[in-house]
Amino acid sequence: MKVAAIIAEYNPFHKGHAYQIKELRSRTGADYIVVVMSGDFVQRGEPAIYDKHTRALMALHAGVDLVLELPVCFATGSANDFASCGVALLDRLGVVGTLCFGTESGDLCQLSQLALVLGQEPAEYVDELQKRLRQGMSFPKARSLALLHYFSPGPSSPSPFGPDWGEMLSSPNNILAVEYLRALKKRGSLIAPLAIRRFGQAYHDEGMPDASSYASASAIRKAIKEGCLPWAYSQVPLKTAALMQGALPVWPGSKPWAKPTPIFPDDLTPLLNHRLLELPHAGLLARFLDMSPELAARLEKNILYFDTFSGRVSQLKTRGYTYTRVSRALLHVLLNITAEQAACFKSLDYVAYARILGFSRHAGPLLSHIKRNTSLPLVTKTANARKILGDDGLAMLQTEFYASHLYQSLIFAKSLRRVPNEYSCPVAVLH
Repeated sequence: MKVAAIIAEYNPFHKGHAYQIKELRSRTGADYIVVVMSGDFVQRGEPAIYDKHTRALMALHAGVDLVLELPVCFATGSANDFASCGVALLDRLGVVGTLCFGTESGDLCQLSQLALVLGQEPAEYVDELQKRLRQGMSFPKARSLALLHYFSPGPSSPSPFGPDWGEMLSSPNNILAVEYLRALKKRGSLIAPLAIRRFGQAYHDEGMPDASSYASASAIRKAIKEGCLPWAYSQVPLKTAALMQGALPVWPGSKPWAKPTPIFPDDLTPLLNHRLLELPHAGLLARFLDMSPELAARLEKNILYFDTFSGRVSQLKTRGYTYTRVSRALLHVLLNITAEQAACFKSLDYVAYARILGFSRHAGPLLSHIKRNTSLPLVTKTANARKILGDDGLAMLQTEFYASHLYQSLIFAKSLRRVPNEYSCPVAVLH
């Protein structure tokens, strides 16, 4: 049995994602494709535009066989934590042979060289990185320049990657690709990496190309927010568009016209402002994941300067703290995810279970194969979790429940529509 996998957010699912799935099956001859997907919050430190059940169905309708949930602590973490958790989950399933990821470069050899240096951390690279950080640079920029210096320290030793290689680590997809390779190497995993070159818009491009080009998820989210729905629907597969329009049922047992409610970062505003009033001391704020003492002190000074969620991020953003880093820190305050908690979960090898969000009716043999080979408990019914998980695993799952219930409260606030909670929503099965 050939099993291939993807780690994704599908925020939302679009034609580029469908292309990756098609290419993966074609290149590997995979019998089954497993996706590990972020839940209701994503790595940029924001809520996903649609809830995790809707996005899981989008993937299943596009040909994915099984969707598992990436735990929220690491789904909203750094690129390293995001990749390490996803790889750990796939590795411990015991059945995955290939991990596929999209990149701008598509050059696995170059990405592997970068991953090797970042994994080994040679002294010359580390010294240059620390020098850049002391100059007040953000970590991503400092790392990119330190690598540039390491690979091409002078005119007589040009980079082996070509003149534009410095841009390789400015792309989120390339960054994640390098982190996937690092995680596979660190674990000694037998999973083989497969890089597929992305086509269409750049990751952050918010322009609106015609239907012949692949729009970015950023552009589609912007279009949905601004009400340009016909164009957004034209940039996603037909069944994804049907789910977005409410023409297909999202929740098990729901009517086909129960249209999913899009959620945006600033929908978090009242919850965040309330939460910050409860935690007015920098000593408490600094406990949260990604919240350094310096960032906590800056936030404490601005607590009563009320603003939107995105406005709060702009208040705190500096040359040394990127927008994404600040956004993640604020989200972790809101979700009550501490650095101590993250360290505890890392000590469990990042995952304590594999939670199934949905599967296709053809996936029965795959599920049986996983049950025979995995080292992780499979969570399908939350009511049974206490019987199969230890205390630490239950703590991880409770963190997931809290995040999703908070997300569901946002849906209700916007639409006055109740949606199934974490205890009442069954696993989606696509017949």
